[in-house]
Amino acid sequence: MIERIILELGPWSWWVLGLALLAAEVVAPGVFLVWIGIAAILTGVVSLLLWEVGFWVWQAQLVFFAILSVVAVFVGRRLLARSTDTSDEPLLNQRGARLIGRTAVLEHPIAEGRGRIRLDDTTWTVNGPDLPAGSRVKVVGSSGGRLTVESA
Repeated sequence: MIERIILELGPWSWWVLGLALLAAEVVAPGVFLVWIGIAAILTGVVSLLLWEVGFWVWQAQLVFFAILSVVAVFVGRRLLARSTDTSDEPLLNQRGARLIGRTAVLEHPIAEGRGRIRLDDTTWTVNGPDLPAGSRVKVVGSSGGRLTVESA
C-alpha cells in the first residue's frame, strides 16, 4: 500500500513526508525533526529533477535521504551551538539564585543550622549559623529550595 502511494505521488511523496515531519516538530518541539524534514524536502527537490532517470529508484532515494538527514542534523546542531544569545535575565528560572546578595530579617531563629526568613512574598528555609529571631542575615547561597545565609 505504501509503495502504491509513493508511486502515485512520485517525487511529491518526499515533500509530503518533509511537511509531515515539520508539522511533527511543531507538535513535539525539540529542534530535531526539523532537520530531517528539511532533508526530506531536499530529497523531493532532487527527485523532481531525477525522477525519470533509471538509477533513481526508491532504494537510491532512501540512501540519499538517510545521508542527507545525518548531514542536516550535524549542520543544524552546529548552527544552534553557534548561537550565543545571552539572556538579559540569566537567573530567570533560578529563583533561589536570584536572591543571593539580598538581606532579610530572621522570622524564626536559626537553631541547629536551620531557620526561616521572609523575602518578598515567600518564606524560605535557611541554613546558617545559629542566630536569634530578628537578626539581620545576608543570603550567600542557594541549593534547591533552601537558602544559605550568614550574619549581615
